[in-house]
Amino acid sequence: MKRELFDADHDLFREAVAEFLKREVAPFHDQWEKDGIVPREVWLRAGEVGLLGHGVPEEYGGTGLKDYRYNVVVNEEVCRAHASGLGVTLQNDVIAPYLVDLTDDEQKRRWLPGFASGEIITAIAMTEPGTGSDLQGIRTSAVRDGDEWVINGSKTFITNGINADLVIVVCQTDPGAGAQGFSLIVVERGTPGFERGRNLDKIGMKAQDTAELSFQDVRVPAANLIGREGQGFIHLLQNLPQERLSIAVCATASAEYMLRHTIEYCRERTAFGRPIGRFQNTRFVLAELATEVDIARTYVDRAVTLLDRGELTVEDAAMAKWWTTELCNKVMDRCLQLHGGYGYMMEYPVARAWQDTRVQTIYGGTTEIMKEIVGRGLGL
Repeated sequence: MKRELFDADHDLFREAVAEFLKREVAPFHDQWEKDGIVPREVWLRAGEVGLLGHGVPEEYGGTGLKDYRYNVVVNEEVCRAHASGLGVTLQNDVIAPYLVDLTDDEQKRRWLPGFASGEIITAIAMTEPGTGSDLQGIRTSAVRDGDEWVINGSKTFITNGINADLVIVVCQTDPGAGAQGFSLIVVERGTPGFERGRNLDKIGMKAQDTAELSFQDVRVPAANLIGREGQGFIHLLQNLPQERLSIAVCATASAEYMLRHTIEYCRERTAFGRPIGRFQNTRFVLAELATEVDIARTYVDRAVTLLDRGELTVEDAAMAKWWTTELCNKVMDRCLQLHGGYGYMMEYPVARAWQDTRVQTIYGGTTEIMKEIVGRGLGL
């Protein structure tokens, strides 16, 4: 189905993003997967060509464009390039709303210019050992001591955790206040007591640095609180729909890419004297996947429009997140099967895509949590 989401400006921007990825990322990504991390210089080059900072006001070095479609373009091209190590999606889609909407003028001057240029790499630390999707189970504490917060606790599965210069830490600031007892506090690189653990060894997304973080009597200025004290949980809930839509955008783009790749493979690969695409089973499998991916794309594009209008609901985003990520896993599995034994070889893109995709139904809230959100929205 023909897409109607973008205009000419987005198309020109897409060309620039694709060229950047072809020149600066694709030739080196295999090495980054071996290294388990993307070099910091790549972030600087991404900032130079305008891949970072959409929505950041121009006075702080951003584009000033409040148009999520530009984020979509970046996400889709990153997925099509299979540049799973490049954590710009987290920076643009997840962190930006916190630093743009919840900061005061002094904080904006401190952080946003580097954020948009790629000099400051960011992360958000929610998940803790044993909490998973249960955000209210967070135990990392921040206690006010004069003009400082003293933070103690640990986090895990933190994307950009090794490279990050600025980490938004979800802390419990009032243990007796329930959901009203959490706040968002920024911890910066080099702060005494802030330590990074292992760069975690994952099934997929090998080039993406994912770390354990620990905080032992970490003292940060009271001015590093973003948003309102005690309203951290509400701030998270307000921003999670965009994060989950971002995952849906990436899941759909990844599924589209691998489906097209597999269709080409099935046209060329022969068995029993003819291309495997001419077997009825192959055609039926690909027809089913093509239909479901197109339906997913239609829903996601509509969700992007609603987000830009401020009308995307928590339930809308949860539906998009769980459906598209489950579909993406299905697409990768079916496409790998159609590749036969070659699909199990890491030199074939489908093998790496199959590995990288598996986490999508887990991070950003598991499929089960998404269904729970949708179910509650039905009044159940």
